[in-house]
Amino acid sequence: MVAVTDSTSHHAHPVDVVLPCLNEAEALPWVLKRIPAGWRALVVDNGSDDGSADLARALGAHVVHEPRRGFGAACHAGLLAAEADTVCFCDCDASLDPRLLPTVAEPVLDGRADLVLGRRRPVTRGAWPLHARLGNAALARMLHRRTGLRLRDLGPMRAGRREALLGLGLTDRRCGYPLQTVVRASDAGWRIEEVEVPYLPRRGRSKVTGTWRGTWHTVNDMRAVLR
Repeated sequence: MVAVTDSTSHHAHPVDVVLPCLNEAEALPWVLKRIPAGWRALVVDNGSDDGSADLARALGAHVVHEPRRGFGAACHAGLLAAEADTVCFCDCDASLDPRLLPTVAEPVLDGRADLVLGRRRPVTRGAWPLHARLGNAALARMLHRRTGLRLRDLGPMRAGRREALLGLGLTDRRCGYPLQTVVRASDAGWRIEEVEVPYLPRRGRSKVTGTWRGTWHTVNDMRAVLR
């Protein structure tokens, strides 16, 4: 069970974990029991109607409500609500194991990197649909042309310093938020690294890249960021 932390007690935990959530009641128990000991889970409910918020609260997570729909809106609401110096982001659909977050956060905590991204490695053929992988590869190529960064993934598991992330002035509140973070971090001269993480079949229905249409909207959002 995730420990409940008094929101008025600053820096009582070394890392806050932001978990954007839209109807993830099926996955939440698995996800929350894997949050590293001593770290705080911030479940950002983005308008769920399946009881996700109540379930997360019952499991000991700190729940943040963000009524404005959008992946970026949920991520940024979690960043604003965070109190720890280091913040991690992780999907809430059980496709990524929060037990791996210390590996992702270690270079940031040690001062060796400013932003670390989890490079997804699918463990089964169905974990990462072909259309989603193709869209991700196209974005990685566009990112390289724009910044010179040779990243192979723009995955949702990542870690950085809270104040520095806020200082990037992120404005995208849709699916372009992760890419805008990388672009602005690169422009600011940040040290950006990738760490390989297993990618599992998600639980429940995907709201973003689970369909060709969702992938198309995501790529368009991110193209807008690059423009």
